[in-house]
Amino acid sequence: MEPIVIIGTGLAGYTLARELRKLDQSTPLAILSRDDAGFYSKPMLSNALAAGKSAAQLAGAGAAQMAAQLRAQIIAGVEVEAIDTARRTVQAGASPIRYSKLVLALGADPIALPLEGDAAQAVMRVNDLAGYARFRSAIERKQSVVLLGAGLIGCEFANDLVAAGYRVSVIDPAPRPLGRLLPEAVAERLQRSLQAAGVSWHLGTTARALWRDAGGLSVELADGTRLTADAVLSAVGLRPRTQLAQHAGLKVNRGILTDRLLQTSAADVYALGDCAEVDGQILPYVLPLMQAARALAKTLSGTATPVSYPAMLVVVKTPALPVVVCPPAANSGNWIVDAAAEGVEARFEDASGKLLGFALAGSSTARKQALTKLTPPVLDLRAVPAAPARVHGHAR
Repeated sequence: MEPIVIIGTGLAGYTLARELRKLDQSTPLAILSRDDAGFYSKPMLSNALAAGKSAAQLAGAGAAQMAAQLRAQIIAGVEVEAIDTARRTVQAGASPIRYSKLVLALGADPIALPLEGDAAQAVMRVNDLAGYARFRSAIERKQSVVLLGAGLIGCEFANDLVAAGYRVSVIDPAPRPLGRLLPEAVAERLQRSLQAAGVSWHLGTTARALWRDAGGLSVELADGTRLTADAVLSAVGLRPRTQLAQHAGLKVNRGILTDRLLQTSAADVYALGDCAEVDGQILPYVLPLMQAARALAKTLSGTATPVSYPAMLVVVKTPALPVVVCPPAANSGNWIVDAAAEGVEARFEDASGKLLGFALAGSSTARKQALTKLTPPVLDLRAVPAAPARVHGHAR
């Protein structure tokens, strides 16, 4: 019997393997990894500095332990060169590996900004445990970091770095942090809270060039400002890894195209996690990944199960101002904001007053469970365009 083959040992690949083994104890399972195939929690990478966690301390079970837990063959340190969907083989190393079903859990690569300057290649990115280890080593006994990007990961790293004692400057072309995920009132409150914690903001502009300076690095902004830093960390977003699928003849767009069964355009080939564009959506959050893994495990074990997404929270790990958001399940509506000194509650409602999503900050996060129960299942987790907000309570 040919094995189910999973390419990728990130959160998507290993979560799927665990869910599959809950349903199917006997089907052969092979998991391929380009790295050492050790398990770790990727979401922890952006809030481990203040806790003093090294890469070794974040690492969990190694490849041998994971193979034993999952009753799987784990092949580490191999680069998958090609997929032949007609012969149902994966080329990785000297011999092709046959599959009964194939799952692409390839993840995504950090987007690299086109910077000028003699230090453009010095920009660091943290997308895995090895990247975290390199970054942590680079800033050891240093004082200042410039962050490119004020999105989810950028804000989390900014908070973590200032809490660890670093001077932090954040650059983003948007007028406020997390503008694609949060309504204006919550984004502004987060901006002020992080600024009070020590973050310096440079919004509405971009980094143009990076130069080597006698004291470290000099970042030149489009508005003419120059910032000095010991390190520059980019957190401007991720691009799904689609090249392998595209070369195999699978349909790709922003990600590898799948239907709600996570089936690609090739028979018995599926995609999961950050590399997948599921029914037109890319959902780069943990909870959608978990839902997708559970559904795909059922499909692979013989019960076709379309993925569905209940109302799900995105937790922003910024202790300076705790934030949770349930992205609205529709594009038509308005933000209604209740703001007070200790917290902000923003509800996205349609014309009839039906709750479609919400964002909470500070003490208002205590309302997350109550509001989640009132929110309909997620139809579309893509960012909702900024809508007018009606503000109640104290001035922001």
